Amino acid sequence: MIDLDIFILKLGTDETIKGSASQLRGFFATKFNEYVLLHHHIADKLVYRYPLIQYKFINNIPTVIGLNEGAEVLKEIYNESDSIRLGENVYEINEREIVIKKGTFGLTPKFHSYEFITPWIGLNQKNYKQFYEFRNSDERNDFLRKILTGNILSMSKAFNYTVPDQIKCDLSVFPEKISIKGVKHMGFKGKFHVNFEIPGWLGIGKSVSRGFGTIEEIRQVNNK
Repeated sequence: MIDLDIFILKLGTDETIKGSASQLRGFFATKFNEYVLLHHHIADKLVYRYPLIQYKFINNIPTVIGLNEGAEVLKEIYNESDSIRLGENVYEINEREIVIKKGTFGLTPKFHSYEFITPWIGLNQKNYKQFYEFRNSDERNDFLRKILTGNILSMSKAFNYTVPDQIKCDLSVFPEKISIKGVKHMGFKGKFHVNFEIPGWLGIGKSVSRGFGTIEEIRQVNNK
């Protein structure tokens, strides 16, 4: 188990904000282009690693989350703009809610339950075809479990965390069509259970920096 440094920034305005996590990412990437962690490009080449800065709309609130080095970047820039442009719309920022905390990450003896609050993109073009070649739901679920395990291992690598034992997971998800940059993809919503602790609002899978695959832990209610 390790602790992650987490910086959460929520932006508020006097009017309802209309936009997407991708537009929010575009605003920060353009305004603060010198910070590679904000956009993951070096000389127009994409840096392939788990994003340490992630952009999301949570309950319709534009939210930026920084992890470890990403948290340090957000500490430097969070107060550097009085407005944000999302598409054709410009919004004056009159409120910034900041949460700085530690988050536990790693393999655990017990299982944790999570819900995808934004679609999880677990399939690419290659394994999308494989997925639909399976004849029954058990084979498809087994395939998705392996992909989800791989996603968690990729996250672990980004945080320099060596997983000491087998990751065990189960999931109950349903497909949902989504669009990224005008291209249609297949995402999944639903729940999963895993012997691994992941801080809430982190993303799993592809296009995490654009808000996809965002999770929230399902807390068990004690009726006693």
